[in-house]
Amino acid sequence: MIQIQAIRGMHDIVPAQIGDWQYLETILRQLTAAYGYQEIRSPILEATALFSRTVGEESDIVTKEMYTFSDRSNESVTLRPEGTVGCVRAALEQGILFKQSQRVWYMGPMFRYERPQKGRLRQFHQFGVEAFGMPGPDIDAEIIALTARLWQLLGVSDHIYLEINSLGTAEARTLHREALVAYFNKNVDVLDEDSQRRLTTNPLRILDSKNPAMRDMLNAAPALLDYLDEESAAHFAQLQQMLDGMGIKYTVNPRLVRGLDYYTKTVFEWMTHDLGAQGTICAGGRYDGLVEQLGGEATPAIGFALGLERLIDLIHLKHEPQVAIQPHAYFVLLGESTVQSALVMAERLRNSVPALRLLTNTGSNSAKSQFKRADKSGARFALILGEDEMKANIIAVKDLRGDFNAQFSWDELIQFLGGICERDRNG
Repeated sequence: MIQIQAIRGMHDIVPAQIGDWQYLETILRQLTAAYGYQEIRSPILEATALFSRTVGEESDIVTKEMYTFSDRSNESVTLRPEGTVGCVRAALEQGILFKQSQRVWYMGPMFRYERPQKGRLRQFHQFGVEAFGMPGPDIDAEIIALTARLWQLLGVSDHIYLEINSLGTAEARTLHREALVAYFNKNVDVLDEDSQRRLTTNPLRILDSKNPAMRDMLNAAPALLDYLDEESAAHFAQLQQMLDGMGIKYTVNPRLVRGLDYYTKTVFEWMTHDLGAQGTICAGGRYDGLVEQLGGEATPAIGFALGLERLIDLIHLKHEPQVAIQPHAYFVLLGESTVQSALVMAERLRNSVPALRLLTNTGSNSAKSQFKRADKSGARFALILGEDEMKANIIAVKDLRGDFNAQFSWDELIQFLGGICERDRNG
């Protein structure tokens, strides 16, 4: 019989790897709470029009990468390729943006159909932050500061650098686009095939090309910063002042663009040279027109998203893989007559010590094999119940990582395990 395997580009995350994810997710939750952000969860499946109308009908995501199909009602639906527009749709539909500012975050799988390679999967996981209702550069600076603090907490600051730019308003981009198209038409013989296609669809994305044969020509292209309106230029200058004041290092990259149509004014990317071609770790920017585009009132907004798989790869350059959450104790049962009593005791222990992580042996196994299982589980202590212990109303405790051995009454055991959990909680 043929074994069914996972779809190409969609990977399993097994128990040996889950420690990295638990570690990173815990830090992300603590960090966003420290900045006053609240979690929001939106569906994985959305109406296709949500993305084609907002991301850009000529963007690579819409033209090449979306998982789109018709459901049984013949409605076109899409597995979300990114998180921002779904978050905006949910915030609008649930009425949480009406005459108020909001700071929210989300985390989960995204889907893009592209050639799988290291750092680029068809199902990947993103963490994102979105802030609504705040027009000034101060929220831009705060969001960038949040990401800078994340790198510090993870110990990867030395591996990441920040680039920023301003895309200005739609009017400024129109003027720049006209100048850019004229410039590229004069240099059409230098453009590669993909850039020639983009010349008629999304010429701004040509600036994002990594083709070395086009580098000199792109460096001499008209820069959007020269076409910024007065308000956007002032916004960008104030942002830089704030970043300087917080000691956050950055480079202004006038060629930095984002691949989605809804961005305005501030855009930024945190990048690395240490993961090969897939160098972007975190990217974001302002999208002041998106809420209105989806039927809401004009609402300033900014956000970012980071890829969890790439960030975990980066963490591994500095740290060993994290160990998954392990049990405090393993219940070793000596003799079949102890099984029922042990199951009852285990439930009583969980009632008495709610923070206790207790793994109880199941199946008929020798004492030797049970102690091997206990050691492999990562538990610190073995609770041992045999017929002699049952007669004496005690439970033996063995330290699997040291020399401690003891016998406890029921009350003494609860006190002992409660102390272990308290020390674990306090680090």
